[in-house]
Amino acid sequence: MATTTCPWCNAPRSAGPACGRCGADYAKAEQIRSQGRAQVVAPVVAEAPIPMTIAGGIDERAVEDPALELKLCVAAIPLALLLATVFHFLTPGMQRIVFGMPLHELGHAVSAWFCGFWAIPTLWKTIIPEERGLIAPILLAGAIGWMMVRAWQAEKVYLVVIGAALLVVQAIGTFYLRESTAEAVFIFGGDGIGMVLAAALMATFFFGKRTQLYKGWLRWGFLFIGAAAFADMFATWWVARSDFASIPYGEIEGVGFSDALRLTREHGWTEEALVRRFVGVGVASLAGLAAVYAWGVRHAWRKARESS
Repeated sequence: MATTTCPWCNAPRSAGPACGRCGADYAKAEQIRSQGRAQVVAPVVAEAPIPMTIAGGIDERAVEDPALELKLCVAAIPLALLLATVFHFLTPGMQRIVFGMPLHELGHAVSAWFCGFWAIPTLWKTIIPEERGLIAPILLAGAIGWMMVRAWQAEKVYLVVIGAALLVVQAIGTFYLRESTAEAVFIFGGDGIGMVLAAALMATFFFGKRTQLYKGWLRWGFLFIGAAAFADMFATWWVARSDFASIPYGEIEGVGFSDALRLTREHGWTEEALVRRFVGVGVASLAGLAAVYAWGVRHAWRKARESS
């Protein structure tokens, strides 16, 4: 029970918590008198409120307007492909030179790398030696392995799986395929893998929202470059389904015979097989892009609904 006098100076207790005479705190003075020391009470620190952008998830922090992002995700790829197709039939030569050829030559190079050949892509020709080497496969496998390690550290398991699949493809192309077959593969890879790369560029529209890819203009640049290149390559072979005369045979000065001519003359491909294989790769690339498109739109729709 509290006394009627101050435990410290014995002055009559006042109404406040401290003595008016000596200034001692009544509660602490009572504890010192009875227990020899006063109990230390930790101050209460108010917790900082969690920002809604973090509590709501990373995408809300990266995308300022989820409703607008949903509209862009729905319209961007179909519109880009439509415009690129119109562009192809209006000015096919310009589209080929500016957009199609860079990815076409890169398709040759990527195919050669995965078959064990060193390759240097240029604007009109990809330099590939006649025989496989040792350095190119090691460098490619090392790059893929490094990507897998970084993906594992970032807990992006899907990239690890993709890396493992790429290593399997590299092993088949380098150790299983004969050099003559590998040559046909990287000749075909010009438009074949070029269409795959073009579809992959368009698919980047849905990724990297925390990077400069989304914050700057790269996502739009990749989208329209990919759409223009894909329309250029795919439309050529789609038309060739019903008109073999449109197959791009010929010889380019300083480069040599066209890919179609080499595949039919040197590797014995029929025109039917040639067209069917290019169209098949193009359709498969579109199917993969459609799957990514459906996922991206669904993801954007869910985030827009959560923010409304």
